[in-house]
Amino acid sequence: MTYNFDQLINRRGTGALKCDALQVRYGRPDLTPLWVADMDFATPDFIVEALRKRMEHPIFGYTIMPEEYWPTVKQWIADHHGWQVECDWMTYIPGIVKGIGLAVNCFVKPDEKVIIQPPVYHPFRLTPQGNGREVVFNPLIEQPDGTYAMDFENLAQVADEKCRMLILSNPHNPAGLTWDAETLRRLAHFCASRGILVISDEIHCDMALYGHKHIPFASVSEEAAQCSITFGAPSKTFNIAGIVSSYAIVPNADLRNRFYPWLSANELNDPTLFAPIATLAAFSKEGEAWRQQMLRYVEGNIDYVIDFCASHIPAIKPLRPQASFLVWLDCRGLGLTQPQLVDLFVNKAKLALNDGQMFGKEGIGFMRLNVASPRQVLEQAMQQLAAAIAQQ
Repeated sequence: MTYNFDQLINRRGTGALKCDALQVRYGRPDLTPLWVADMDFATPDFIVEALRKRMEHPIFGYTIMPEEYWPTVKQWIADHHGWQVECDWMTYIPGIVKGIGLAVNCFVKPDEKVIIQPPVYHPFRLTPQGNGREVVFNPLIEQPDGTYAMDFENLAQVADEKCRMLILSNPHNPAGLTWDAETLRRLAHFCASRGILVISDEIHCDMALYGHKHIPFASVSEEAAQCSITFGAPSKTFNIAGIVSSYAIVPNADLRNRFYPWLSANELNDPTLFAPIATLAAFSKEGEAWRQQMLRYVEGNIDYVIDFCASHIPAIKPLRPQASFLVWLDCRGLGLTQPQLVDLFVNKAKLALNDGQMFGKEGIGFMRLNVASPRQVLEQAMQQLAAAIAQQ
């Protein structure tokens, strides 16, 4: 089946965060929303049909995990990432960010610290801080080509005896990097030797682009497996973020025995009614076919943005992502302050992107663009941006 990613779908008035929070978040409702990380493509019909079939039954009571659920997730991970996990390593969690908060509360004492590597997804900072934990920053090193590398020398300096957790974005958000095995092994050795637990957020793992491969952190070495908790979900890939279907993978039995009973005691590992149904439909042969077509369309959108900037806005340099539908725009060539940059996008171009500064001070001069929209929406947005810059 050929899927239509050019279809225009009006999401306004549906309670969609992306559209209906524009007034609150940006001060005006008349913006093209290219910010929060969900897609403007229709959720695949086979997922919708699976949900519709369940809705034909008139009772929506407590649910159990289907017997085939964890074997299906296990097989998907093995087929796509070559990582052999066991079913008893896995549990449902009520969302990735919530999972980070749960892990922080379970494993990090109030006087202990959490390490993050900005520019990085802002809840990595906000969630530990909101739970009263100190956050330690180990900024990534910006490379001449615009990509990033981990700064292991600085990490050794900032990671004191109070650091008990490092939150890893793998693939990295917002830069869209697929970390290589050697980097991950080096990070695992560093953390394992210091008793630092790695929380690896791998929610974008099924969206590697342009021939790149996602490497699960826990798969690179035994040290990595034993010092980590991996979080994953089908939500980004199949556009079902509103159906909370996240999971944790913990190979280390001691960590599991500490974390999972705590989740169970608080009933935090019980799935919502529709989560297993949507996940099983996503991780099917139909799901793989849809995923491949979606990724090729996203690649086309990324190519369009890069080519458009090169031809019409050379002062903006998009970093070609190796994974996901998020493009990190280097706007420093415009010579604007961050407030001026945000004003340009919001009030002059009438576009809602993520302010790069929310990912850390290393994001000053950047904006994050979500390209998972029909091509004509993206074309119009880029034209609006070019026109706004021309009038500066």
